[in-house]
Amino acid sequence: MATLIAPSNHSPQEDAEALRDAVKGWGTDEKAVIAILCHRNAYQRQQIRKAYQDLHGEDLIKRLESELSGDFERGMYRWILEPAERYALLANVVIRNANKDYHVIVEISCVLEPEELLAVKRAYQNRYKHSLEEDVAAHTSGHLRQLLVGLVSTFRYGGDEINARLAKNEADILHEAIKDKKNNHEEVIRVLSTRSKTQLVATFNRYRDEHGISITKKLLDEGSDDFLKAVHVAIRCINDHKKYYEKVLRNVIKRVGTDEDGLTRVFVTRAEKDLKDIQELYYKRNSVQLEDAVARETSGDYKRMLLTLLGKH
Repeated sequence: MATLIAPSNHSPQEDAEALRDAVKGWGTDEKAVIAILCHRNAYQRQQIRKAYQDLHGEDLIKRLESELSGDFERGMYRWILEPAERYALLANVVIRNANKDYHVIVEISCVLEPEELLAVKRAYQNRYKHSLEEDVAAHTSGHLRQLLVGLVSTFRYGGDEINARLAKNEADILHEAIKDKKNNHEEVIRVLSTRSKTQLVATFNRYRDEHGISITKKLLDEGSDDFLKAVHVAIRCINDHKKYYEKVLRNVIKRVGTDEDGLTRVFVTRAEKDLKDIQELYYKRNSVQLEDAVARETSGDYKRMLLTLLGKH
C-alpha cells in the first residue's frame, strides 16, 4: 500500500498560484511547498508543472532548484519528476558517480514491471541522448557489464506460468555457480536476465527446498566481487522487493552520517506504491517506527518532506 493519499478535488491552477506565492519575494515558504507537492500524486504533479509553466512562463522545477538547497532540494527535485524521468535521473547519477553504486541499476531493472522499465529507457534516451544500455556498458566491464546490460535490456514475460522442471534444473545451475564463485557466470546471467519473475521465484524456492538455505546466503562473503554483489541484489529485488527496500532503509539509517540519497530514493520511488508495507516491515524488523528513525536522523525541511511522504503531516 502507498503512504501518499492524494486529494481527488485539487485544482492545478490553484496549486500553481499557491506555489508562486510560496517562492516569490524574499525567502521561500518551504512548508507551503511541502504541503502542496507532497500531497499530490504523479499525475497531479505533472498537471501542476504544466499549469505553472502556462501561468508564469517558467519551469517549476528550475524555480524550486534556485529557491531550495541541500538534501531538501535534491529530494523535492526527484519527487516532482515524472516516475520514468526520475528513474532515468537516478540511473544516470549512479553511472556518473565514482562510488559505482550499481545496485541502483539492478534495483530499477528488477523491481519495475516490463512496461515501466521500457518507459525509463525512453526517458533516459530523451534526457541524455544515449541509451541506458550504452552508458551502463561504457562504465562497466567483464561479467558485471554482461549482467547489468542483460538486466536493463530485458523485457520479461509478465505471466504467472511456472515450469517446475526448469525451476529444478536452473536451481541446480545456480547452486553450482554459487558454490564455485569463479565459474558459470554466463549461466547465472542468462537465468537472471531472461526468465519471468514468477519463474525465478519458483527457482529460488526450489533452491531453498533442495539445499535448506536461501540462495542469497552463500553469495556474500569476503571473496564476493561486484558481480556477485549485483547478483545478490537482483535476487533479493526479484524475490521480495519490499524486504529488500526495508534493508536499504535499515542500512542507510544505521550508517554513521545517514545516507540521504538512499533514504530519498526509497521514499520518492515507493511513496505512491508500497511504502506503507515497507514501513510495517521496518517496524517488525527493528522494533522502531520508521517515522521515529527518520525524525531522529534528519532535520528541517528535509525531515518534514520525508514525514509528509510517510503520511505523518
